[in-house]
Amino acid sequence: MIVALAGGVGGAKLAAGLAAILPPGNLTVVVNTGDDFVHLGLAISPDIDTVTYTLAGLNDRTQGWGLADESWHFMSALERLGGAQWFRLGDNDLATHVERTRRLRRETLSAITADFAKRLGIRQHIIPMSDDRVSTMVDTDEGELAFQDYFVRRRCEPRFRGIRFDGLGDALPSTGLIAALEDPALEAIVICPSNPLLSIEPILALAGVDKALRHRSVPLIAVSPFIGGEAVKGPAAKIMRELGLVPTPAAVAARYDGLLDGLVIDHADAAASAPEGLRLLVTDSLMRDAPDQARLAQEVIQFARRCG
Repeated sequence: MIVALAGGVGGAKLAAGLAAILPPGNLTVVVNTGDDFVHLGLAISPDIDTVTYTLAGLNDRTQGWGLADESWHFMSALERLGGAQWFRLGDNDLATHVERTRRLRRETLSAITADFAKRLGIRQHIIPMSDDRVSTMVDTDEGELAFQDYFVRRRCEPRFRGIRFDGLGDALPSTGLIAALEDPALEAIVICPSNPLLSIEPILALAGVDKALRHRSVPLIAVSPFIGGEAVKGPAAKIMRELGLVPTPAAVAARYDGLLDGLVIDHADAAASAPEGLRLLVTDSLMRDAPDQARLAQEVIQFARRCG
């Protein structure tokens, strides 16, 4: 039994690799919901959808988000009417958001996510980090911006200064997250190569999660999102530099503040410094396709067992 903490495209790729090599039901992917928001009256859960579509084999592998073979008639019609174009919703993807919004009136996000995964043929568990609203807010040189305004509307152009999670004080971890961490069959916890601040920190900030991880009895392994000091996708490296940090293995480990038993890094970062005493696995961490995802997932699990 493996628990993976994930968000974004990199997280979804490793989660898909783990899902491919583990027996059905032996993987729980805990997904960031700090970037969830309401757009055009619809409840959008970008990270949950990216993980779900990827594990179902339905994702657009070129752009990393959304569905393959998507059409955009809705957005064209919306543009003719003067509607917002900055956050694009494909015609098929739109069905996910409409149905989620309808069902949220009576059901939890956890229940809806589990049902969607089942209907799409996914045989592993996908769990939102919380069923309560937590909204990531980014402090920039242009003031505070809601996450999607920073990430999509402004394309991460404003200078990053800090982050906070609106609603965190009233939010609880989902019951699925707590159950997964307390499962007696749990063998390891894996932090996927997701953005440490934007994707993983919201999960760790939830009440009781950091404490549960520090009192765990299984190894906790992280996969660095950096290769050669750069992020494969997304603004992680840019954010680190704007905070005065160098995107190295040491910086990744520092963000996780003593939680890790081991860190997986790419060959390109083998010469970079890492905290003394932290076990490293140096490998090819770039996931180009499904075989790469499965290979890296297998290496991560074997590494976790050695760190146990």
